[in-house]
Amino acid sequence: MTARTDVARMIDHTLLKPQSTAEDVAALVAEAQELGVLAVCVSPNMLPLMNTGDLVVATVCGFPSGAHHGEVKAAEAALSVRQGAAEVDMVINLGLALAGDFKGVEAEIREVVNACAESSRATGSEAIVKVIIESAALNDDQIVAACKAAETAGAHFVKTSTGFHPAGGASTHAVKLMRQTVGDRLGVKASGGIRDAEAAQQMIDAGASRLGLSGSAAVLDGFVN
Repeated sequence: MTARTDVARMIDHTLLKPQSTAEDVAALVAEAQELGVLAVCVSPNMLPLMNTGDLVVATVCGFPSGAHHGEVKAAEAALSVRQGAAEVDMVINLGLALAGDFKGVEAEIREVVNACAESSRATGSEAIVKVIIESAALNDDQIVAACKAAETAGAHFVKTSTGFHPAGGASTHAVKLMRQTVGDRLGVKASGGIRDAEAAQQMIDAGASRLGLSGSAAVLDGFVN
């Protein structure tokens, strides 16, 4: 089993409930620091975050439906980077993916990647773009095509799920397929429904290099150093 400290450094400690308050986010940051995780992921309206120390600050874009105009996603992502986000998790346009228009999916991802890169120039540190493909809503061919579109568009990670889609969250099958598709060129983030150490370890074994968790403490309790 992976060591607890190593798992902690793979975790985006996440709070994306729409009813979350500033106090909830402050508590998330404090817990993240106590747990020793890599990052916190919050809704874009909560930026900028204060007193984050060494934590990576991540946010979402076009969340959770992905049914936003590409220009709107790009503008949202650019603003988030200007407000301190080092990583942006964007949701693809699922309608385009299900229709087989992966050139359209790629073009939209590129809009966001370019917007983040432009904003990053002002901060002096390249912003990371993770592409949420909502894998449970796609078949295998569509998962592969979405991952290829993300890579061609210049994204840094592919990510399984928002955790909000009724089709479900992460699966080891999807993570394996995503890793096989992108190799070691991109990161793979498993997110959605990972609630214990066993599930987290299965995702890591399948090829996940990052985990999106809302219950990080419960997951880490199952690992030892």
